[in-house]
Amino acid sequence: MMKRKRLIIHGLFLVQFFYMAYAVGAARHQKAESMTPIPTFSPPEGNTTFVEGTTWCVARPGVSQADLQNALDWACGPGATDCSQVQPGGPCFQPDTLLSHASFAFNSYYQQNGNSDIACNFGGTAAITSKDPSYGSCSYLTSEPSSASRWLRRTSLWKIWASLIILYLKFGH
Repeated sequence: MMKRKRLIIHGLFLVQFFYMAYAVGAARHQKAESMTPIPTFSPPEGNTTFVEGTTWCVARPGVSQADLQNALDWACGPGATDCSQVQPGGPCFQPDTLLSHASFAFNSYYQQNGNSDIACNFGGTAAITSKDPSYGSCSYLTSEPSSASRWLRRTSLWKIWASLIILYLKFGH
């Protein structure tokens, strides 16, 4: 009997933790996009595709060049991001700027690591955007939002709580 109560209580804490993590991430994402303009890269008109919550991670303009370089070095080194496309002769080498190269590397890491806010931090040098930064022959990776985040977006919090309360009432006594 105590085991069931403990299981239900842990379940409640787990749901609350995931909800809070999602809510904080969503608030941070909204605040970042509303306050920081994210430029599109060449061509100037950019591609503004936003399909079913698809997001990209790009370097923040205006951050320290040293911080940006350190973050890019980490992404292409210990972060294990394939940065070959931003090397000379690669389809994303032009424009040959630190901001452009970092944006490509940051997005590659972000897409390959679950599209989570934490995968688009890079010491505060990156931001999530809903504008596809791809241009010309340079295609930025995309991936579907994780199944957990899709589930949280589709499922109301009240449904989760109601289900847990029903489970508690059924098995908790």
